Amino acid sequence: MTEKLKTYYTFDDIALMPQYSNVNSRLDTKLNTKLTKKITMKIPIIAANMDTVICERMADILLKNGSIPIFHRFCSFKKQIDLVRKYKNECFVSYGLNNLENLYELLEKGALGVCLDVAHGHCKRMITAIKQIKKKYPNKQVIAGNVCNPIGCHDLIIAGADAVKVGIGPGSACSTRIVTGFGIPQFSAILECSKVCNKMRVPLIADGGIRNSRDIVLALAAGADSVMIGSLFAKTYESSARKLKKNNITYAVYRGQSSKEFQKDFYGKLKENTVAEGVKYETKCEYSCQELIDKLCGGIRSALTYGGSTNIKDFREKVEYVKVTPTYLKESFPRTFQ
Repeated sequence: MTEKLKTYYTFDDIALMPQYSNVNSRLDTKLNTKLTKKITMKIPIIAANMDTVICERMADILLKNGSIPIFHRFCSFKKQIDLVRKYKNECFVSYGLNNLENLYELLEKGALGVCLDVAHGHCKRMITAIKQIKKKYPNKQVIAGNVCNPIGCHDLIIAGADAVKVGIGPGSACSTRIVTGFGIPQFSAILECSKVCNKMRVPLIADGGIRNSRDIVLALAAGADSVMIGSLFAKTYESSARKLKKNNITYAVYRGQSSKEFQKDFYGKLKENTVAEGVKYETKCEYSCQELIDKLCGGIRSALTYGGSTNIKDFREKVEYVKVTPTYLKESFPRTFQ
């Protein structure tokens, strides 16, 4: 039992203090970062490996911008093989913790690595799977998650993880915290986990809770090397989400992978003796994937100049953050006066 309660913070609880800057222009900044120990990206943004987000059209755009596609696992094995062949040495596959023989075939055919993706990643089966994969394919990269505390990161890294995915419950389609009471505020989860990841030199992927470029910047400030984004990418015109037309407005149907609707589609029913830990909802499609990436990266570039930095590494070393009251955001949003 926890004897002394600590205070943990969400993105909305934190603000950043501007730093002296000798950066001439936001165009002088670089957004390069590490996805895993051996793989770098040109931008710190990844599309979520969800069935209503990532698809081939989006993968092409991500690659063009210097990100790496991580395909979801909720399709046929044949489809996964086709994707690996098409994006040979340019993509990750996702996998659960069962039947690793199929995963091995995907790695043999050219996938860069695998994202082992389970709701509670700090578990014996995850650690065993990481060890087995790294023993057989030491040069393939393993992203493991999800966790939200330092010991979870530590144990996955010791097992051989090349990147750790942090975040339990912050996603807009996730109800884990409400159903179970578990999961901690995302800013603090990143901050605490990054202490271990930095010490062990393994990149941290902040997964969930990103609503705009501000949240990305705060995640980077807390110690993330990249962020994984679901809902923002789901509402792009290129996403794999089912699209609906209402009054000449296009909507995307976005859902969590633990939602009742997803489980019925993929498994045929809600698993016996379980409850859903996610929801489905409709959200307006308002932009293309490229427009989203441009907007988010533009915001990050501006943030780096306010932080007196030309790159993410320097930004993280110089950043100073403060706790704010709930009225901070009210003051921060644009307001119109009559």
